[in-house]
Amino acid sequence: MSDQQAYDLETLLRELREMVDTARTMPMSSSVLVNREEALEILDEALGTLPDELRHARWLLKERDEYLVQARRDAEDIVEAARAQAERMVERTEVAREARRVAQQVVSHAEADSRRLRHEAEDYIDQKLAAFEVVLERTMASVQKGRDQLKAVVEPLPSEVHEDHSGLEDLYAEPEAGIFDQDEL
Repeated sequence: MSDQQAYDLETLLRELREMVDTARTMPMSSSVLVNREEALEILDEALGTLPDELRHARWLLKERDEYLVQARRDAEDIVEAARAQAERMVERTEVAREARRVAQQVVSHAEADSRRLRHEAEDYIDQKLAAFEVVLERTMASVQKGRDQLKAVVEPLPSEVHEDHSGLEDLYAEPEAGIFDQDEL
């Protein structure tokens, strides 16, 4: 704003003030009568002499206000987005916690099933071994009975042999070939 423009504006504003100050008052009132045309002329001249910087400053103030309003809206949007993201993160945390709980439960059930199956398998094997033991004991008893019967075979005494010694050769000839003796092993 140049000095001349400031002087012109100030002069016009002082002139308008003097017009209002010297105006006649209305009877029984504090209101004054001002010539409308003269006042509007002075005001138009004053507006015309306003510097461009002042208009620009007013425009900047208006733009600043609009910018602040938009910035507040953006800030509220950011806060809302952050709040929503925090809620999603909490939900994910809850989901993860629930998943870990379910996984632990599945592992516990699997371990319990494994122990049960192992015990069932051990019991089954023990039953089969017990049955095999019974069969083996019976077999051993049969083998022992057979061996005992083999030992009970009485060999003929030499007094029972006939005088002609017939058959003696068979009795005393190579006893190992016909009889299996376990003790000789």
